Amino acid sequence: MPRKSRGEYPPNWEEIANKVKKEADWKCKRCKHIHQPEKGYALTVHHLDLNKSNCAWWNLAALCQRCHLQIQHKVIMERYWMFEHSSWFIPYVAGYYAHMHERPDDKEYVFQHLDELLMLGKPNGLKGVHDASSITESS
Repeated sequence: MPRKSRGEYPPNWEEIANKVKKEADWKCKRCKHIHQPEKGYALTVHHLDLNKSNCAWWNLAALCQRCHLQIQHKVIMERYWMFEHSSWFIPYVAGYYAHMHERPDDKEYVFQHLDELLMLGKPNGLKGVHDASSITESS
């Protein structure tokens, strides 16, 4: 059964969404396509945990409409991950893990502790290290 969005958009949602898109240079974080609505690449902002009232940076990804529709309901933030994450997704899920494990979840802390935070999303006993060393805030 598909997961459903919950919560309400905050009153300043348009301002928040525009800020997220601007920080992404008006490009999709997943496929890197620029905002071109006339060609089917309208830039949207996706709540990765499907909670419209959660506007933490790690929950808001600038995605073109195509990527948004492809990952909608497929990304389950609370699920353990046995395989490496896609590079675009690493900072977001690391921020989520930081938040869930009561660690600082600001961008600076998250980017400095990517590998450590990603291990928090592995099932117990599953070893393996993500190579997050090439991920930067602008990725």
